[in-house]
Amino acid sequence: MKLGVSSCLLGTMCRYDGGHSKDKFVLNELGKYFDFEPFCPEKLVFATPREAIRQVKINDEIFIKTTNSNQDVTILLSEISKLLVSKIDENSLCGFVFKSKSPTCGMQRVKIYSDKKNAQSENTGMGVFANELKKRFPYLPMEEEGRLTDPWLRENFLMQVFAYKAIFEFLNTKPTYNDLIEFHTSYKYLIYSKSHHFYKKLGNVVANHDNKTFFAVLEEYKKIFLEAISQKGTIKNTYNVLLHIYGYFKKVISKDEKDEILATIEEFKKGIIPLIAAIKIIKIYIKKFNIEYLQTQVFLTPYPKEFALRSKIEAFK
Repeated sequence: MKLGVSSCLLGTMCRYDGGHSKDKFVLNELGKYFDFEPFCPEKLVFATPREAIRQVKINDEIFIKTTNSNQDVTILLSEISKLLVSKIDENSLCGFVFKSKSPTCGMQRVKIYSDKKNAQSENTGMGVFANELKKRFPYLPMEEEGRLTDPWLRENFLMQVFAYKAIFEFLNTKPTYNDLIEFHTSYKYLIYSKSHHFYKKLGNVVANHDNKTFFAVLEEYKKIFLEAISQKGTIKNTYNVLLHIYGYFKKVISKDEKDEILATIEEFKKGIIPLIAAIKIIKIYIKKFNIEYLQTQVFLTPYPKEFALRSKIEAFK
């Protein structure tokens, strides 16, 4: 699996001051599971070290200028950003980690300066390269290294990354209609944990009540699936999924066992215990009763367990 990453986060000394912004989580944790493809639009345009650049608002239009010589490099960086994006295939990357606050790579809250004296700067900008990539691939999983310190955002990002890769791998197998049903079935509860609306939409696509061609069904399914996995999961939706799963074996267990499982699910909902505690107890009963339908659910293990993201209580909001 391959992630696009801002070069400086990998330790490449390409910042304006000749330094880097090496990120331990990207290198030490994501590096165990992903190959990295580095990107740095600025490095392709300027030498290192160099003048810093910043976004400047002039008459409600955003320009990128060098800080000392005030040189306008907007067109130059825009063109190189478009060129880089044009060389990326839809399924060549399964996600992207950007350098936060960068005038080229920041996803949000990039500082925009005013050309007027004494005017306040705004933290409302988006990097020119990040913006081009977002326009070209609106559902490609993207995050900033700074935001990935938040367990909830990290959990959602990695869940989306692995699902993004899975849909393209599935489509590349030249699937049959039965293959689509099997794939969709395995992702039902993961989709439900993100959005009941998209859960229903994808179900209708697979049902194909309008008798569309299989090619049309696959194209529609891909589009809606990518949109669905871009949604952020919530405690409420996840709680509902856990109750649905519990429903598969509630009639064949004792009252004490029911009480224990329901108490565990409620404690997750209240933020007393992490999600992994509820899933662990549910997996025991799935294995005990050999419930094949539930054993295939990606929701239960959406990414390698070594990330341990569901071990943190604050990983869900």
